[in-house]
Amino acid sequence: MFNYSMAESVIEIKNVNKFFGDLKAVDNISLTINKGNLFGLLGPNGSGKTTTVKMLTGQIKPSSGEMNVLGVDVLKDPIKVRELVGIIPELESPPSFLTGEEYLNFVASIRKIENPEKKINEWFNFLEFGNERKVLCKDLSRGTRQKLMFAQAFLHEPAIAFIDEPLINLDPIMQYKVKNFLKDYISKGNTIFLTTHVLEFAESVCTNLAIIHHGRLLYAGNMKDIKKKKISLEKFFLEKVKN
Repeated sequence: MFNYSMAESVIEIKNVNKFFGDLKAVDNISLTINKGNLFGLLGPNGSGKTTTVKMLTGQIKPSSGEMNVLGVDVLKDPIKVRELVGIIPELESPPSFLTGEEYLNFVASIRKIENPEKKINEWFNFLEFGNERKVLCKDLSRGTRQKLMFAQAFLHEPAIAFIDEPLINLDPIMQYKVKNFLKDYISKGNTIFLTTHVLEFAESVCTNLAIIHHGRLLYAGNMKDIKKKKISLEKFFLEKVKN
């Protein structure tokens, strides 16, 4: 059993493995992420990052091990986990037959957000795509669809948001806004769990991080300890995954 406290850990992973046939995508990973951290899961392509996020959010089941998010056993109640958290997948996927505005209103109804108009308008304004609110999702650019997925994930102000490649498809101006938003969000006691290939981004925003390669955990620690080594995250990362 997990000992959960809102003042301490909000995500716990214990001895988790995931097989796809003969492929071991995640190899006996254990991690603890505390409240108020911006945690980055880093690794090369195919290292198991997206698989880990999908397991934590109850989209797929681990082959073995335990996972706990906000005091909820993910294996026993994956739907409850998805009710509590925000999720931005790597590939943006809003329903093609709805407009952006209709989609956010649909999300608000699922999330049981009362009088959501103000929050929806705030997100259109913040991410600067209010002029496309009436456009069908299938006709939106990839960058705008990414903005829409970002808005839906944070519309209910979740205590934890899982984000797979948060900067994908966003222009430099919007990347800057998103980075500042994420920093501000954790300063309010929330937690972000993200995956990214952009090491400069991880170095600038993450408080804690882990590096995985071939499904195995190579490192878990905080960004301050890496900075004390007086090397860049890029160099540190490459040293860890070179074998």
